[in-house]
Amino acid sequence: MSPTAVPTTPRTGAVVARATGLSKVYGAGETRVTALDAVDVAFRRGEFTAIMGPSGSGKSTLMHCMAGLDTVSSGSVRIGDTELSALGDRQLTRLRRDKVGFVFQAFNLLPTLTALENITLPMDIAGRRPDPEWLQEIVNALGLSGRLAHRPNQLSGGQQQRVAVARALTSRPEIVFADEPTGNLDSRAGAELLGFLGESVRALDQTVVMVTHDPVAASYADRVLFLADGRIVDEMPRPTASAVLDRMKAFEAHGRTS
Repeated sequence: MSPTAVPTTPRTGAVVARATGLSKVYGAGETRVTALDAVDVAFRRGEFTAIMGPSGSGKSTLMHCMAGLDTVSSGSVRIGDTELSALGDRQLTRLRRDKVGFVFQAFNLLPTLTALENITLPMDIAGRRPDPEWLQEIVNALGLSGRLAHRPNQLSGGQQQRVAVARALTSRPEIVFADEPTGNLDSRAGAELLGFLGESVRALDQTVVMVTHDPVAASYADRVLFLADGRIVDEMPRPTASAVLDRMKAFEAHGRTS
């Protein structure tokens, strides 16, 4: 028996992104897989949300659908007042470029560009110049000052991840989605990165949504959403690493006995 879905709604602040009845189905017939099952969720300005759940629970699918990187099978996804399903390809590309930052697990850096060129690429494409003070603040906070002229193959995995984070934040988007942003960082670098993301939420009213499997990383968030079988089944405000770990162990025990 699957856990009962828990709808999550904002308590304060303007809603930046919302899904209503969001479902995502892959395949058909015997190969049909329901990755997301009628998910209702909202992310508000000035909020840091972590998304956790067992492998195959739909964490990354939810993030990709919310960011407009994947289509939905049914339901609604909105960034601000804009319904993503109503946009054509060009409009969707523009919205992602202007309003959404995304930190990919696989970095997605262009090998022929320097770190600085990768960071500013989305704004260059849009014909906009980054705020030099904000760009410098990001570069300093992420420890990239001495690496801006290096190409990706001259950077460690952790440095490439930091370049990807800097790229997502430079345009000051409405919302930043991060897929395992600390996965290639050591504990100290990961803590610095999470602290920086948290500071961007508090100081700049940024909205950050992070998929992670790490209870320590999740503890930096304002709340944690737990997914199982394509549904949001629990929410934890003001998480601690130990509380998140206990909740994840309970999900694993349920999975073994169900």
